[in-house]
Amino acid sequence: MDRIAVLIPCYNEEKTVQKVVKDFREVLPEATIYVYDNNSSDRTAELAAAAGAVVRHEYQQGKGNVIRRMFREIDAQVYIVTDGDDTYPAEYARQMVNEVLEHQADMVVGDRLSSTYFTENKRPFHNFGNSLVRGTINRLFHTEIKDIMTGYRAFSYQFVKTFPVLSKGFEIETEMTIHAADKNMQVDNVVIEYRDRPEGSESKLNTYSDGAKVLMSIAKLYRNYKPMNFFGILALALAVLSVAFFIPVLVEYVETGLVPKFPTLIVCGFSLMAAIQSVFAGMILASGAQRSRQEFEMNLIRTDIHYKELLKNED
Repeated sequence: MDRIAVLIPCYNEEKTVQKVVKDFREVLPEATIYVYDNNSSDRTAELAAAAGAVVRHEYQQGKGNVIRRMFREIDAQVYIVTDGDDTYPAEYARQMVNEVLEHQADMVVGDRLSSTYFTENKRPFHNFGNSLVRGTINRLFHTEIKDIMTGYRAFSYQFVKTFPVLSKGFEIETEMTIHAADKNMQVDNVVIEYRDRPEGSESKLNTYSDGAKVLMSIAKLYRNYKPMNFFGILALALAVLSVAFFIPVLVEYVETGLVPKFPTLIVCGFSLMAAIQSVFAGMILASGAQRSRQEFEMNLIRTDIHYKELLKNED
């Protein structure tokens, strides 16, 4: 088991990967640095190995697939995940590691948005998207996480080995954040400096398509983790719609004794029935979600026991 594992997912990062590896090696000399190459067509893997990193490969394309492979293969007391594009300064890594080892944090978020992100980042829609995602998740899940989409995080062993990676692409950061919030795991924020990519290095994130995937991921995870709230909102919307269309029918009936808009009345009835069904669906799924949380806690206990056994064997 490694004491500290630095995990760097990479896809065509030959311009920056050597510097990233060297920077983290200077700050965390005791760490093992892993670079996972995700089908790069350039010299990323070669240059990472030359800089002293342990190079491994993930052949399914997508950052989520790479994170899944990393978390499955590597055992460590604390994990640092960063990008290979040199946008996250290594000098904050020690502070993030200490939050896990000394303050029992399960996830430490490298918070760009509270420092230089909005001035350094040259893509205005990314600024808006980050603020939108942060505000949405913090409201829906009642959290105070400062940066949802950051690629710079530290994790405990318990988090890594109990986190079910379902996302394939860049929505993985959203999934991590919501999982931590739903499972009441300790999340700490460390404010970091952010710098934009160096000239010649290109982002793999598509502003619009990946942004849409992130928003869809939030909706799906909200449905799965908070089914009573999700279906309660749906039921309320259907009930309001039903009442709004029913009122003119009722007024006309009171005034004339007739119901000329009979199809509208039928639609109102079906909408109200759908609202009632949504409430019951939310109640049933909420019971399943509660049972899932209980099973997660038991799995967390088993993981903690296994972690202590690994530490004992290391000694």
